[in-house]
Amino acid sequence: MEYQTLAKAILSHVGGKENIGSLVHCATRLRFKLKEMKKADATGLKNQPGVIMVVESGGQFQVVIGNHVNDVWKAVCKEAGFTDDTPQAASDDKSTLLSRIIDIISGIFTPFIGILAASGILKGILALAAVCGWLATDSGTYKIWFAASDALFFFFPLVLGYTAGKKFGGNPFITMAIGGALTHPLMIGAFEASQASGAVSETFLGIPVTFLNYSGSVIPIILAAWVSCWVEKQGNRFLHSSLKNFFSPLLCIAITVPLTFLVIGPVATWLSQMLAHGYQTIYTLSPWLAGGALGAVWQICVIFGLHWGLVPLMINNMSVLGQDTMLPILLPAVLGQVGATLGIFLRTRDGQQKVLAGSSLAAGIFGITEPAVYGLTLPLRRPFIFGCVAGAVGGAIVGFSGTQAYSFGMANIFTLAQMIPPGGIDSTLWGGALGAGIALVLSFVLTFIAGLPGASTGGGTSGKKVLLAPMSGSVLALNQVTDPTFASGILGEGVAIIPVDCRVVAPFAGQVSSLFETKHAIGLLSDNGMEVLIHVGIDTVKLEGKPFTAHVSVGDRVKPGDLLLEFDRSAILDAGYDLATPVIISNSDSFASVNKVASTSVRVGKPLLAVAG
Repeated sequence: MEYQTLAKAILSHVGGKENIGSLVHCATRLRFKLKEMKKADATGLKNQPGVIMVVESGGQFQVVIGNHVNDVWKAVCKEAGFTDDTPQAASDDKSTLLSRIIDIISGIFTPFIGILAASGILKGILALAAVCGWLATDSGTYKIWFAASDALFFFFPLVLGYTAGKKFGGNPFITMAIGGALTHPLMIGAFEASQASGAVSETFLGIPVTFLNYSGSVIPIILAAWVSCWVEKQGNRFLHSSLKNFFSPLLCIAITVPLTFLVIGPVATWLSQMLAHGYQTIYTLSPWLAGGALGAVWQICVIFGLHWGLVPLMINNMSVLGQDTMLPILLPAVLGQVGATLGIFLRTRDGQQKVLAGSSLAAGIFGITEPAVYGLTLPLRRPFIFGCVAGAVGGAIVGFSGTQAYSFGMANIFTLAQMIPPGGIDSTLWGGALGAGIALVLSFVLTFIAGLPGASTGGGTSGKKVLLAPMSGSVLALNQVTDPTFASGILGEGVAIIPVDCRVVAPFAGQVSSLFETKHAIGLLSDNGMEVLIHVGIDTVKLEGKPFTAHVSVGDRVKPGDLLLEFDRSAILDAGYDLATPVIISNSDSFASVNKVASTSVRVGKPLLAVAG
């Protein structure tokens, strides 16, 4: 029920199921291709509980959910009546070329990103086990696990054939069959025979065929899938309905498979080699500069979903060159955000921040940084910047060391094992480990010392600050509030006000950091580092926003006395809810003391709390 409620809210804010052209998900986010982007309500969706962030990039409407995104995706599909066979919409002609490319790549690769990462991790563990002497490479145990880790990569054309067929709007089983033809034992045998003889020995209708090894290849099957889907659409267009179910697939495989071996495959292979060697040439010119630049901008690319443009390049490097220098460089970028998150976890005294940092740490170690970035480091700004700086420093060290990865996976702690060369441990591995370690430690130290507003020594919280009353009314000690969560002080120190009017105003100069969709609570960040939560009434979230009106939005600047919220006092009381309004300094542990200034009552705009840092 929890996910179904969230799914209904998501569908409502994206303009309804009728506005969805396609929907896929990656490790942390739902990726919508909407028919009309203007119908989506990104601001409202950002304030929805269960949604970390909303990003509009690459022609996609991306909803960041977190580690349970698969459950939410299933709930959305169920609520919208989608099935796994629902075709994905192709990119529209109105979007930019970059947007279309990113949309195509993410649509093809995201469905199997989990098993892709798992296969890479298992390959890394096997490499470590072999180097340490825990497993012999000729043992049955090693061979079975190696087959498990290598199967996806060996049969890449089948997997990509299926997902590319769906993305291009065709029958995915047809394009998967074309991928199977590329890796068929007869074709691999013909390739090995041509390699041994050094000459072209086969023809197709009299045309010489150049056989290549397409196992693990990326570009040939994607191009072949596009051609097949075009042929299929033409067949469905011209053939009678009684014939097209059989003859359209027949035309697809009969035309596309030979065309792939004769033209598409060799051209795509040449393009793959040009991309791989072109990247290698750029990297060779200045490895440390390439590493520093990529380490600095990787997380920025992740924010906008643009990182998918580099994933095929890394896989292509593995296929063509047998190794990749890009993946090791990304590890410091990931660990830079992990170190910043660890700094927040150990430095903050905000209960909510600490819980979020703890869960984000575990995800970040395994390469999923979105919860940390969207929930912590990016909103706090400095930790995100420190993480990017540390990623640049660590990436430069990795690039200078010439570290390479020998199996593909998503950048995470197991990438260290994937850097082990086939011949055994050497200096390139230690260079990669050093760069990753420095990124982790540097971002942690910088964040711990200076990453949190109001938490750094000698920073902006020195001296006394006064929080003005956001409303008029009677003042209660926080432990007198009927809600045990507020009364315990776990959310921070403060007081409660029983209001006599129906307005909430800004208690200082700052900005709106959060606003609940139900408008019953608002979060503020002052210019001098105070984080304040004003929660109108107890359990009033159950009123679903009916008595509340917001006059500001998230990100708005406010000054003392600016109207934030209005509420219907009588409606809240008539519904049986307590009007006691907690006013909490949620980062109160970052200050030396928080003391009540007002006595038993207070007027709006008068001193309520005194904060010393």
